[in-house]
Amino acid sequence: MLKPKEWLAHPLTRGLALDDPRTTERRRAIIQTKPFLRHLYEDWYAALACAVPPGAEPVLEIGSGAGFLSEFIPGLIASEIFPCPGINVVLDATRLPFAEASLRAIVLTDVLHHIAQPRAFFAEAARCVRPGGVVAMIEPWVTPWSRLIYTHLHHEPFRPEAATWEFPTSGPLSGANGALPWMLFARDRAQFAREFPEWRVQKIQPGWPFRYLVSGGVSMRALMPGAATGAWRLLESELQPWMATWAMFAEIVLVRVN
Repeated sequence: MLKPKEWLAHPLTRGLALDDPRTTERRRAIIQTKPFLRHLYEDWYAALACAVPPGAEPVLEIGSGAGFLSEFIPGLIASEIFPCPGINVVLDATRLPFAEASLRAIVLTDVLHHIAQPRAFFAEAARCVRPGGVVAMIEPWVTPWSRLIYTHLHHEPFRPEAATWEFPTSGPLSGANGALPWMLFARDRAQFAREFPEWRVQKIQPGWPFRYLVSGGVSMRALMPGAATGAWRLLESELQPWMATWAMFAEIVLVRVN
């Protein structure tokens, strides 16, 4: 008999390792067949698209994986660390194959906290993004509510108390510290500013306390119908003044200064 956690696991990815490229491919199908989850991604992607400045230079997405951001940003360069369908280029985020000042933006959705060497990534991003360009991301955030959820109900490591930004990794997806974005841009924000004067934090908008959780995410069965999106979106909007307590994610936008 399956245990509750095993029953909740989505049958398309049950038994597959996180670092198996087939997991990423099947998660693409999961997002498309879970309307409630797809609506959440649409909200995230709309926010990222709004953060991208106008210009002729291309936009690079790191860790495109199972997503569909190209529907929101025309000409997007979709990348992943291993070959999988729908990807334009395979690359390592710490060694970007682009010329200096050749990009107007780099965008990430739930990816930064998987980059074990964030200093190398932000140095490379500063080299490749033109002045006035941005790094825009949706990432996990640390609050009393998210500490409870990420610590007890999520498979990825979540260590807000970690002394360093770097972390050991066993693979491109299995290695992580879900608290890394908060460490960089809240706990250690002054240190980040000293080490990376090329980047100015333009926006940190915490939010989304419930929708990813009740959607079942990309690893569990659908827990909500698509028709429930409006009600949950309204609830999260009403809670916006208290996101310091309730947020599970944050939209973070950095601007490349001259």
